[in-house]
Amino acid sequence: MSAVEFVDYFPSMIARMGDEGFIGELCSGFRLLMDVEKGLITFESLKRNCVLLGLYDMGDDELLWMLMEGDLDGDGALSQMEFCILMFRLSPGIMDGSKQLWMEDVDHRRVNDHQMYVGFQ
Repeated sequence: MSAVEFVDYFPSMIARMGDEGFIGELCSGFRLLMDVEKGLITFESLKRNCVLLGLYDMGDDELLWMLMEGDLDGDGALSQMEFCILMFRLSPGIMDGSKQLWMEDVDHRRVNDHQMYVGFQ
């Protein structure tokens, strides 16, 4: 089994399309992969549609791993929310950017908390 290598284009897509445009693209990707009758990405729908993603050599075990990695409620399939969460988790660029924003927010709160504390003395 060979490992599938993904190039993380998400940060550049967000920069180009904006947050809402990017979320819209993720939702379109979900609809492309989902089982229309169930409204979920199932093993069968993923296997049937992975060619659309250019993933010609994906084995069943790799497809199952992808489903298990994102399946938060244990139903064996991905809802739209689970799919979006998985895509964000698999993007190091997005996660690094989120971590940076979170750290800036924490630092900003510390400064504000300190200013409030000093103001009450």
